[in-house]
Amino acid sequence: MIVTVDIATLGTRQGLAVLARPPRSERVPGLHHAETVFTAPISPRPLPLPNLATVGLIAAWEDDAARDRFESSHPLAEHLAGGWRVRLEPLRISGAWPEVPDLLDATRPVDDAEPVVVLTIGRTKPWRLPPFLRAAAAAEADALVAPGLLAKTGFGRLPRLVSTFTVWRSAGEMRDFSYRADGAHQAAVDADRAHPFHFSSAFIRFRPYASAGSWGGGDPLAEALAATA
Repeated sequence: MIVTVDIATLGTRQGLAVLARPPRSERVPGLHHAETVFTAPISPRPLPLPNLATVGLIAAWEDDAARDRFESSHPLAEHLAGGWRVRLEPLRISGAWPEVPDLLDATRPVDDAEPVVVLTIGRTKPWRLPPFLRAAAAAEADALVAPGLLAKTGFGRLPRLVSTFTVWRSAGEMRDFSYRADGAHQAAVDADRAHPFHFSSAFIRFRPYASAGSWGGGDPLAEALAATA
């Protein structure tokens, strides 16, 4: 199984149309699950403003062939074609992505020098939203100055889906940020373990192996992928 992420700036009207019609697995051959999401800046603000004009698609596929068919024939793929897209091999999952229970059967190794992508997905408990936002804001403030962070965004979908998507120059730099004992990210993890913020949540690490298009003026993975080719 593979995962893909698409990000495209479409304007608010078309962005809302995309959010209203996520592709469904029963209608798209080889699709296991998909979420259309709005974007939100990763920032120290406890409640970042959603961007309905720049939207994303998070999708899990049977294989590359299924994704290829989607790109060549589905109207949503045509709408997103002017943005950026990346294909991802799952490496490790902490927690659970209930909609994709068979994402990964065993942890796969990754070299410290390889680029990685991290996707977090949470279905937030409404009564735990304020402490979650405070913990997330502190962690995101740290992320903004983390060495090796190439690109980042928040994702969301009403009423409860919250997500972050970060692109790292190397697995070593990602680990340094994520697991630093005195860091805000580890503090947020510890707070969630003590009193969970979400009904379900997952921290998923991926190896990016193909990217194309433009996000924020270019392809954030172009140089890193070329260096490891």
